[in-house]
Amino acid sequence: MAKWWDITRLWRREETERTATKTPTRTTPRTGAGLQYFYLTESTALSIATVYRCVQLLSDSVAGLHLQYMKLKGSRYQEDTNAPIHYLLSVQPQPELSIFDFWSMAVKLMLLEGNAYIYPRRVMGELTDLVLCSKGSVAHSVINNRYTITDGYNGVYGTFDESEIIHLYLHSSDGRTGESVISHARRTIGIASAGDNETANRFTNGGNVRGIISNDKSTIGFGEYQDKELEKTAENVDSRFSNGEHIVSLPGQVDFKQISLSSTDMQFLESRKFTVREICRFFGVHPSFVFDDTSNNYKSAEMANVAFLSMTLDPILKRIEAEFSRKLIAPSLCCKRIFKFDRKGIYSLDLEAMANYQKKTIESGIYTINDWRRIENQPEVEGGDTVLVSTNLAPLNSEKLTGGATTTNKTNKTNNSNDED
Repeated sequence: MAKWWDITRLWRREETERTATKTPTRTTPRTGAGLQYFYLTESTALSIATVYRCVQLLSDSVAGLHLQYMKLKGSRYQEDTNAPIHYLLSVQPQPELSIFDFWSMAVKLMLLEGNAYIYPRRVMGELTDLVLCSKGSVAHSVINNRYTITDGYNGVYGTFDESEIIHLYLHSSDGRTGESVISHARRTIGIASAGDNETANRFTNGGNVRGIISNDKSTIGFGEYQDKELEKTAENVDSRFSNGEHIVSLPGQVDFKQISLSSTDMQFLESRKFTVREICRFFGVHPSFVFDDTSNNYKSAEMANVAFLSMTLDPILKRIEAEFSRKLIAPSLCCKRIFKFDRKGIYSLDLEAMANYQKKTIESGIYTINDWRRIENQPEVEGGDTVLVSTNLAPLNSEKLTGGATTTNKTNKTNNSNDED
């Protein structure tokens, strides 16, 4: 029996020693947190400044343009202002949203959720609303090609055929279901989120005093602190610094060496700019548009604007135009009715670019002076409907370049003088 108690005491002593050697808890959060894969949602993605700016830029750029319902008259298309859909596309597509908020929300759903569903509500066969379905309220069956909507917020319920729902998306693997940008950029956005958390930890620690507490005596003896006592002293000093104290006293032979931000910490902060560019690549936005001007100049900014309009914004506009034309225009009216964004609004705030564009269209005979004055809401002028064409261009063998007209005039003058003599 005595041997049994000796064995149990031996196990208790080993367990006590194992517990005593555990690392104590620190009040200051540690740095160097690794990359964590998290459940990416709309709110977590928009907490990244670059993602927020890219989404806001694309959604507001589309919302600032006017989608026109145009009718073929003669040989050109003109906006049909008498059609019922004109009011929906110009002012209020549904009672809860203005046209700007409508398009802004639709593009955000396309980017963050992958799909935006618009239900054309009809009463007695007449189109009355364009209802943007709430997030998560539409179930799309790819096999049956039908949409089931349970949208209590907008009051839309039922199952609808593919031709009854306007389905907008930007990226798709099968041509039927959209994929969000953040689903492909999950790893990059996760790195950016981990970088934000790491930066917060580094600055949090940098705001407080950090250091190492040690004993300057190598021989453990009378008056020396054991490791356990050093741990208690470290926790005491850490808590006092965290509570706002600036000067603390150290007992015995304890030394304190302060640690500041290292060069590795500074390099980490500098490397965060590369994450900004990675996110911009997923959204097709130049870094200068998210206020990253590290390598920007006048020429690169101009080319970035052209690339954004042609390779990022224009494909979004064409997808919307094609889907609206496919779902709201009967096949018998193909090429007689179209939906088209008024892209002149892109240059509306760039006065210099707008003036150059107007000048070139007038000189090329595309627009008259009164055409532009009507667009700018200015009164018409007399003679402003005359089509003007620049006369600076001429064939190589024309009299304007060879001087034939001048020689002929001189010959006529000489003949006239001879006749008078």
